[in-house]
Amino acid sequence: MPFPDLPSPLKAALDERGYAEPTPVQAAVLEDETAGRDLLVSAQTGSGKTVAYGLAMAHLLMGGTDRLPAPGQPLALVVAPTRELALQVQGELAWLYAKAGGRVVTCVGGTDPIAERRALERGAHLVVGTPGRIRDHLERGNLRPQSLRAVVLDEADEMLDLGFREELEAILETTPEDRRTFLFSATVPAGIAAIARTYQKDALRIAAGDAGAQHGDIEYRALLIAPHEIERSVVNSLRFFEARSALVFCRTRATVTRLHGNLAERGFAAVALSGELSQAERNRAMQSLRDGRARVCVATDVAARGIDLPDLGLVIHAELPNDPETLLHRSGRTGRAGRKGISALLVPHNRRRAAERLLQAARVQAAWGPAPSAEAIREKDDARILAQATEMAGEEPIDGDLALARQLLAAQPAEALAAALMRVLRAPLPAPEELAEISDRPPPRQHPAATGNAPGAWFRMNLGRNGNADPRWVLPFLCRRGNVTRQEIGRIQVQERETRFEVAPWAADRFASALRRPGDAKDAHIRIQPSDPPLADTPRPRPARPVAPRRQPDRR
Repeated sequence: MPFPDLPSPLKAALDERGYAEPTPVQAAVLEDETAGRDLLVSAQTGSGKTVAYGLAMAHLLMGGTDRLPAPGQPLALVVAPTRELALQVQGELAWLYAKAGGRVVTCVGGTDPIAERRALERGAHLVVGTPGRIRDHLERGNLRPQSLRAVVLDEADEMLDLGFREELEAILETTPEDRRTFLFSATVPAGIAAIARTYQKDALRIAAGDAGAQHGDIEYRALLIAPHEIERSVVNSLRFFEARSALVFCRTRATVTRLHGNLAERGFAAVALSGELSQAERNRAMQSLRDGRARVCVATDVAARGIDLPDLGLVIHAELPNDPETLLHRSGRTGRAGRKGISALLVPHNRRRAAERLLQAARVQAAWGPAPSAEAIREKDDARILAQATEMAGEEPIDGDLALARQLLAAQPAEALAAALMRVLRAPLPAPEELAEISDRPPPRQHPAATGNAPGAWFRMNLGRNGNADPRWVLPFLCRRGNVTRQEIGRIQVQERETRFEVAPWAADRFASALRRPGDAKDAHIRIQPSDPPLADTPRPRPARPVAPRRQPDRR
């Protein structure tokens, strides 16, 4: 359906941006029943919430005219959890209200507060900012709230997660009582509900679409990997899915730094986002992603909150999120505005059950399988390179090309020239990584010792007591070298010159496959190979005891 009655400047702005019809959340906030009411709105990430509340307060700000008054004290205030999201919101509202003469000012941490104060003094219609900086300007008198007609809390649940409850309450208590308050949140936890009861009046609860349904534009993949091959699996996932831009999530800043360095070393155009970066560094990273100079962003959860990247086609969870809300927030960076996207979880095989519980709690169905192999990536590369070469051959040659081509054909066979072209097209591509073979079948729950009549496979290692072999370091070494878990290693027998150990029957092929791949150079002297099961221990016969004569009772 088309957009309902809106001020003509906003309709023109929507037409220029290609908005033919509203998204579900935009349609919901424009229903007749929302007129004059506070709104508590929950909707999926990437559903067009910024434009939704921009439209919801249009008549309130413009008063039935097609032009906003001269900029002065702000008419609307939008509070967002992060600097990046605030800047994105400013950009969205700027084009939406540009034809109506709207002026949007941002107030965010990490920027010059004096410049912000001067911008506020020059007047604004809408102010967008982060909680701490907005509160600071209110307390200093730089931001005067007396004329505010609307206050929007965008991504309110994230602001509570980041510890901004006190700032939000201070902001809401400072603004006029007759304002309209819009709370937009992906979820409505108890804290958001409490704020709504305290600071909203007769709020209309809107759940745009099915809040519990899986995002239809996001394809979830659960990729099983060896526990120590996370970085290699990230490389292969980026190469296989070949998205125009990708976001890789890590838990810590140290992991972000290490992974970003490894990706850059392998030839990826990558940037990093973490809390230790300055605002200028963050802005440069975001700009390089938007203009295409970088294609991969490695970030922590906090740094990536609210990020909206154009054509973000792939989200990789290099480390599993701690809870379903984080999973959905991460994944929601892709599949936005009707575009399709992939959310890939890298799941170490020893954490499969934890990943299954996480997906179930998030009500997400994922396709399980191994991480992309080097062979699969090379097959895709061949198809892409062939298509690229065919497209190049179909282009109109410029002056001199045909003459040079004839000289080359006279000097070299056509097949050799075609092969050279293939090498040139393949050269910029980062090399795929060889990964351990991981089965996508769920492992059985029993311990190797409990397999009953299904004994494990036995192997031997060329180190025994003579080489200080001890189960305390042998067990973690075998898990790392053979891509198995502690539960998949059974008995360990340390002998004088070798060590024998048992591997669970369902993990034996995986263990043997891992042995065929080169290990760390420092462990090159340790050799492991299959072994026969040890002979069953036969109890030695006890020597017969002499039977002492039975004593006769004394009958005296």
